[in-house]
Amino acid sequence: MPAESRMEYVKKALLAQYALLAYNLAEAIASLFFGSIAGSIALFSFGLDSLVESASTIIVTWRLRKIGKVSLKKEEEHEHNALRMVGFAFIVLAAYVAFESIRKLLAREAPEASIPGVLIALASIIFMPFLAKRRHDLGHKLGSKSLVADSKQTMLCAYMSVALLAGAGLNLLFGFWWADPLAGLVIAALALVEGKKALEGKTCCC
Repeated sequence: MPAESRMEYVKKALLAQYALLAYNLAEAIASLFFGSIAGSIALFSFGLDSLVESASTIIVTWRLRKIGKVSLKKEEEHEHNALRMVGFAFIVLAAYVAFESIRKLLAREAPEASIPGVLIALASIIFMPFLAKRRHDLGHKLGSKSLVADSKQTMLCAYMSVALLAGAGLNLLFGFWWADPLAGLVIAALALVEGKKALEGKTCCC
């Protein structure tokens, strides 16, 4: 790929990263705030995921900003390190969410109905798939496994939104308190799978 074309892709990828970071930080603040008020582990965990994804986005953004400024060998080192850090972020999130979800189930802790949780989930279902696909495509064009992995974390956020919406909706409409921690377990399982792939370097970017 010509250097000029590659740098154009880098600029587009960085723009998408900055947009995602701004959205995730706003989403994290709203989810943590309303999750704490409602006692919703799924919504609170969703906020934590937004923070984890923000950290992951910052890591990958740092890696992208190094493209064209260091040797190819250094770029490969940065790529490897960024991918592993994204993987660790997934694992940490999965462990926390699984622990809290199981604790809630055993204690039979019922969250309050959360309309903000439903609205936050709907916003993510609309917004996240677009950014995930955009960054996934750019990651393939740049040959960046870390960007592809980070885009999968963004898509995971959309799946989490569906789980969150199901849990919050069932609790809000029918009082199914267990739907919330079960949604949390779904979130944990998805995060664990993607984290393992990233740590093993199995995220494809060809």
